[in-house]
Amino acid sequence: MRTSILLVAATLFLSACGSSEPSTRVPARDVFWANLQQLCGGAFPGKLVRGNESDSAFASQPMVMHVRECAENEVRIPFHVGEDRSRTWVLTRTETGLRLKHDHRLEDGSEDEITQYGGDTASEGDAEWQEFPADAFTASLIPAAATNVWTIEIIPGERFAYALRREGTDRRFRVEFDLTTPVEAPPAPWGTEEEME
Repeated sequence: MRTSILLVAATLFLSACGSSEPSTRVPARDVFWANLQQLCGGAFPGKLVRGNESDSAFASQPMVMHVRECAENEVRIPFHVGEDRSRTWVLTRTETGLRLKHDHRLEDGSEDEITQYGGDTASEGDAEWQEFPADAFTASLIPAAATNVWTIEIIPGERFAYALRREGTDRRFRVEFDLTTPVEAPPAPWGTEEEME
């Protein structure tokens, strides 16, 4: 009798597990995107936590990220290093995932020769981090960066991090921004209409 009860219970449990009800699980990249959107308008101080000799400017200058422009499917984050306002990270939602591009500008607002490089996510990633392997455009523009993988990490209420690793080499770069201590928004990045006025 006891064995029969256990078999019935097990059958009911397995039937429930095989229910045809649609899953309510939110994809990790959607949670990540929502966490990014929560930062809109905020500016946060950063510090270099990993780099090499070529990254000395990052170690010696104050750094600020500003989640400046937020649309439904695009977020633009200027990354200021001292007085250098040339860098903006552009995150976009695509039909298959997320995309990271680097918009680099000269002080007169024109595009740098090395700009618009980056890549698309190759997997769902995690709610707290997404990885962006270099795309074909990047490999063509910067052959040495063909094996780059960029990571954006968001720990809500704690930390935002931007990192780079170059597969097959020891090249590593990581900056972290303190989400607990927002700062005054910096001037507009080079190349924006507001900055050009």
